[in-house]
Amino acid sequence: MGIDKLEKTPVYDLYWKFATIRQDVFFERIHNKAFPWTEDPIISKYQFTNAYRASDRVSQFLIKNIIYSNEEYTPEDVCFRILFFKLFNKIETWEYMQQELGEISYTHYKYDVYNRLLCKRIEENERIYSAAYIMPSGKSYFGHEKKHQNNLQLLEYMMQSGLPVKIATVRSLEELYETLLAYPTLGTFLAFQFAIDLNYSELCDFDEMSFVAAGPGAKSGIKKCFQGLGRYSDEDIIRFMAEKQEEEFEKRKLAFKNLFGRRLQLIDCQNLFCEVDKYARIAYPEIQGTGNRKKIKQQYVNKKLDKICFFYPPKWGINDMIKQN
Repeated sequence: MGIDKLEKTPVYDLYWKFATIRQDVFFERIHNKAFPWTEDPIISKYQFTNAYRASDRVSQFLIKNIIYSNEEYTPEDVCFRILFFKLFNKIETWEYMQQELGEISYTHYKYDVYNRLLCKRIEENERIYSAAYIMPSGKSYFGHEKKHQNNLQLLEYMMQSGLPVKIATVRSLEELYETLLAYPTLGTFLAFQFAIDLNYSELCDFDEMSFVAAGPGAKSGIKKCFQGLGRYSDEDIIRFMAEKQEEEFEKRKLAFKNLFGRRLQLIDCQNLFCEVDKYARIAYPEIQGTGNRKKIKQQYVNKKLDKICFFYPPKWGINDMIKQN
């Protein structure tokens, strides 16, 4: 029996509807339309990521300001900059460190300096980590009391082990993922997320359709979409969604607007399962995922943030197609 024959719940249809509406919101915003950008009451009220991971504000900051900045950096510096940012995943922390240091690079990195600045930030009652996902403390491996100290030691260890050279020699996205997974305190979720972020850069160039690792949120979303998976894995399901996307949108008469010709990739379909898992807590509270979460923590606040001028990895070949008001 193929995946298309598996018994599905109403959340499966919701997956495709959510992707369409959330992408419509993206285009409403990119064309500078007024809030609210949708009549969907749940998407208007709560915070959801974009249908395409690379379109999210944090990913855009990483791509434009850290990877493809106007400065010339060595491969070692690029690798360090990406991983340092992702350890905290918070734009404000990066901007604070950059303002204090003048430049963030492996060439000029000193543990004592970085630790002192981050401790100062904490003492000022400023959060240094994003709430998007939880970094492991690393205390059991590196022995420091403060999480950021262990994370800095992890970054040092990764760089000293020759990670940039390893990245240059790996032959696939899966091999990059396995390379990252071998480092202490990095589990499957973070290893895959970091692999995708590194793959935005010129350090490597792997097809995002070549490999995926399902995170906990995606697994919960998948469980809500299907009555059972039979012999199929969560990763099989994600690949099915990515490969059948046009057919599934057409079946439901949904006019999904892709990303300037770029189809949803495996990472995007994986993330969409996470977001549908959240959406279904309100829309279908009776349908259970892998956890027992019943609420969405973050409500959407229409802050007057600087408008994003969207920019994607040049190797994708879509930047010339972006028309922004």
